[in-house]
Amino acid sequence: MTILVTGATGNLGRLVIASLLERGADPQSIIAGARDVAKAADLGVRVAQLDYTDPTSVASALEGVDSVLLISGSEVGQRVAQHQAVIDAARSAGVTKFVYTSAPKASTSDLVLAPEHKATEELIAASGLPAVILRNNWYTENYAADLARAAESGVLAAGAGEGRVASASRKDFAEAAAVVLLDDGHIGQVYELGGDVAWDYTELADAIAEVSGRDVTYQPLTADEQLAGLQAAGLDEGTAGFVVALDAGIAAGALAQTDGTLSRLIGRPTTPLIEGLRAVA
Repeated sequence: MTILVTGATGNLGRLVIASLLERGADPQSIIAGARDVAKAADLGVRVAQLDYTDPTSVASALEGVDSVLLISGSEVGQRVAQHQAVIDAARSAGVTKFVYTSAPKASTSDLVLAPEHKATEELIAASGLPAVILRNNWYTENYAADLARAAESGVLAAGAGEGRVASASRKDFAEAAAVVLLDDGHIGQVYELGGDVAWDYTELADAIAEVSGRDVTYQPLTADEQLAGLQAAGLDEGTAGFVVALDAGIAAGALAQTDGTLSRLIGRPTTPLIEGLRAVA
């Protein structure tokens, strides 16, 4: 069985390949799909040039591939078209397992990031590909910048209200992807994946305090306060508005779900918040 991992030089892609190898996959059976193949030279597996914006490269990379992990693209606003290229190539190549990293409750969520994931899931369903959807919650590593700022200022300022986040470390989600790629019995499943514990921002501030060794206080912001602060810090209006919308989704509970699916898939508890923060401190 040949497995192609797209976005293989990204943070998640590298961890997926490492997890596949740790679980005994033959390095020759794994293909790292990368826009810049030179960046994949250290992965210890086969490499193929794959640019989401170049359908010819996508089709070439998928030739003879049995299973594909489509790691969602990072270019917000362009991802549906990019994902469509991979879906089309996978269907033409006769791929027998198509795995996609989506967003929590993508089909019903009001989270600002959800629509592109919902659209991609619909394209996968329409393609008829034998698929597995991994709806990944937030990565604890997403809070590295918040940790650095709060460790310096003593304040964690955000518009997340009392919303909870069931985050886990990237390695946890990468292991889940490796399990699904290597094991049978997952086709047709939509997995909501999150950490074992959903925490709020007061608990995040406490965890940052323990990691940084200084007192940290959570300062809830209104949408207007957050928008003004982000723009004052140099973010353009569109980017600042996007961040505000993300926090509004968190406040509304978009990332609070946790039912143990991730830990059951990987066969161990998910990485606790404080350990995940220590790893990026």
